[in-house]
Amino acid sequence: MRSECNWSQCLLEAEPQRNTVSCLRQFELRETTRATSIMAKMFCGVLVLAVILSGLEAARPAVNQELTTLFNELWRLDVNRLMPGIDYTVSVQGRANYVSPGTHVVQDRASQPLFSNVDEIKLNNITTTSRLMTLLDNYERSTGVAERVTAEEQRETDLFLDAVLQTEVMKRAHQYLVSKGQSRSNLRQFKDQLKLIWFNLYHRQRNAGMDSCGFEHVFVGETKFGTDIIGFHNWIQFYLQEKNSNLDYKGYKASARDLPDQDDHVLNLQFSWHSLVKPVGSAFIGTSPEFEMAIFTVVFLMSTERSTKVLVTIDQCQLELVVYRRGRSLDTAYPKLLSSNNRHVQQHSH
Repeated sequence: MRSECNWSQCLLEAEPQRNTVSCLRQFELRETTRATSIMAKMFCGVLVLAVILSGLEAARPAVNQELTTLFNELWRLDVNRLMPGIDYTVSVQGRANYVSPGTHVVQDRASQPLFSNVDEIKLNNITTTSRLMTLLDNYERSTGVAERVTAEEQRETDLFLDAVLQTEVMKRAHQYLVSKGQSRSNLRQFKDQLKLIWFNLYHRQRNAGMDSCGFEHVFVGETKFGTDIIGFHNWIQFYLQEKNSNLDYKGYKASARDLPDQDDHVLNLQFSWHSLVKPVGSAFIGTSPEFEMAIFTVVFLMSTERSTKVLVTIDQCQLELVVYRRGRSLDTAYPKLLSSNNRHVQQHSH
């Protein structure tokens, strides 16, 4: 018996009627089987694609609407935020190249400083920012070198926290945390809680003394093993170090189709500091220290995980707020810019 039936050959057989009917049936059966097989493969392909897409959707964190609402309220309350084009001007210039961690020499895609101008009179007239600046020289840059806190430095920390606690931004954050059972209503106790989170010293490098704290890491920046910049997520420190020629801005980090501009309040960027290179860093731009401390304190206290990532939308910018804890103290905290005004950034900060 033939394994296949050729329609043209069947028409030439000696018994045309019987062979024609037989071949017609075999032909129809084969075509039906083939069509069924094709449809089955297409269905399986669609099913696999649906599973993959649903998995990607499940992996993508949803926007935290409650914190988005709170943080936009804090944004509106942040009267000490500097305004782009008025209080400061940035020049984002070129897109920085990829460099691996530990690299010391990179191509400079920004011939000019990031900050073209900053209203220092206004900075100094804002209590929280002026008191922040007094803290920036209180720390050892290198991890592994124990910090020694003097009485004067402790007084500066207390004055800074007192100023932060008097702002409407931190008052609202405190109110929220009390409502969630994460903080006491007593202001003195809340100040102690902030001090524990941000200023409590701990070991960042093994076999070393108390060499780091959350505030130093986030607002001041540190170097590790003499090869890497770690932390350093504050724009005021960036500006001051750039002004004093300790820091060189190398360019922004973003996809080719997403160019940042001078109005963006969050930037992903590359820079060198004391001859070391930060391949990708990130920072709010123009915001007050109380705003940054408030949002990261809320994220810190609303989770008990070692690392927490919260997706929020603040002033048309979709951000991932990243917080790492070290016991009851902050390890690091920074924003990742995901999109700004429907633009998508593919390379994120660390």
